[in-house]
Amino acid sequence: MYQKDFIMRMIQMIAEVIARILGLIKDGDPEQANLLLENAYHDFLKKDASFFRNLPKEKLTVDLLTEHNYTNGHLKILSELFFAEGELNFVKDDMETSLNYYEKSLLLLEFSEESSNTFSLSSEAKINLLKEKIETLKCKI
Repeated sequence: MYQKDFIMRMIQMIAEVIARILGLIKDGDPEQANLLLENAYHDFLKKDASFFRNLPKEKLTVDLLTEHNYTNGHLKILSELFFAEGELNFVKDDMETSLNYYEKSLLLLEFSEESSNTFSLSSEAKINLLKEKIETLKCKI
């Protein structure tokens, strides 16, 4: 029970950090958003951002769950960080990188939802948003 409560608190905290990152992006301060994002990887997942950025989509869930002992909660957090990466790259006009992060975010979110015993309306909304963003970017590239 303790670990589940801890993960839930982490998810709430990451939601606040992601909101701050997205606010900085909206306000036209991508450098500060990037700095906050870099710190969030280490603060929440205890590894540098480059570790996660370099993981290929095909190995994300298997490597993180088996080799690094992450949980579905960790995967949801990483999904949110990848979403913020996608948004950040989108405003930098790097559509291919943005698409890559949106796809990684979607993959992790769908995996964690399939593995979960509960239905989350907010996760379903996020999945639909990601699918729309991915389709839009695929048409632009």
